[in-house]
Amino acid sequence: MKSFVAAGVVAVVAVVAVMGLPPAWAQGMVQSVCQQNFVVEGTARVTAMNFRTWREFPNLPQPTALKNLRAAMMAEGFSNIGVDAEAGALTTVQETSGSGRPQTLRVTARKSGSGTRVDAVFMIQPGQTADSNYVRGALCRVIDAANL
Repeated sequence: MKSFVAAGVVAVVAVVAVMGLPPAWAQGMVQSVCQQNFVVEGTARVTAMNFRTWREFPNLPQPTALKNLRAAMMAEGFSNIGVDAEAGALTTVQETSGSGRPQTLRVTARKSGSGTRVDAVFMIQPGQTADSNYVRGALCRVIDAANL
């Protein structure tokens, strides 16, 4: 059984090496890095809440990551995205509750060795709530898009 599993892993690595991308069924495993790094800080409806996650991309140039991250943020429905290329930061604010109290999404892409580390934080104000599973999925879609 061990040799069968090892052969499967070698086959996946060979496909990734040849094609540059994992097959569709393996992409969930790649994206799980972002999902595993997800944390929630704060207490719902009592304090401000921060939803955070991150992922590293070896050999990804920071300018490419920033361009792709901005496009992914727009695809998730954010607009008026501020870009500070020097700091490697993208920031946007949205107001969806009708309360006039905005939520903030901040994404950073920082050089890490020969690649780029992408961090994201979605911040909501005291009294506001958000489904952590939905936020996790949306943040990871944005972060994973850095390497498209």
